[in-house]
Amino acid sequence: MVFVMRAICFLTFCSAISCSNSQTRQQQRLNTTEIPFETSVEMNRRMVAEEQEDIEQYISDNALDMKRTETGLWYSIADEGSGGAIVKGKVVVLNYTVKLLDGSPLYSSDESGVKEFLVGQGGVESGLEEGILMLKKGSKASFIMPPHLAHGLVGDDDKIPSRAILVYEIEVLDVKDNK
Repeated sequence: MVFVMRAICFLTFCSAISCSNSQTRQQQRLNTTEIPFETSVEMNRRMVAEEQEDIEQYISDNALDMKRTETGLWYSIADEGSGGAIVKGKVVVLNYTVKLLDGSPLYSSDESGVKEFLVGQGGVESGLEEGILMLKKGSKASFIMPPHLAHGLVGDDDKIPSRAILVYEIEVLDVKDNK
């Protein structure tokens, strides 16, 4: 009986020490992975600045004439199209290609069919929503979307990698009322 009591006490003691050490290790891991707010803001600023440099270099290397919106979307409208401007609540139908800055193809209407979506309802990149609102039926345009206007830090779990800058080439085939 004494042996059983000693064994129980020993096991309880070992368990307590193990839990204590486990909590200490967890706390140490948390302390080493926490990044001060100011540091993360500065890291983010540097990443955004690097992305802008990459975009500007791409525009320069390809002799493109593009404008930049306040949000950071770069755009060029090759064909103005006709009719009224696209507005939220309309359904747009697009031919499109999406590639990375290095030219790697990602998606296109040739392989996936036309893209059709309700403007202003989300479900597409915020940069695409913003760019579409500058167009009309028949418009042809190019957009360069930094990650914060596309798929951000995570990508799309398929072809688009994390922090990808996307180049969209689009043609607005139709603008319809939402039915």
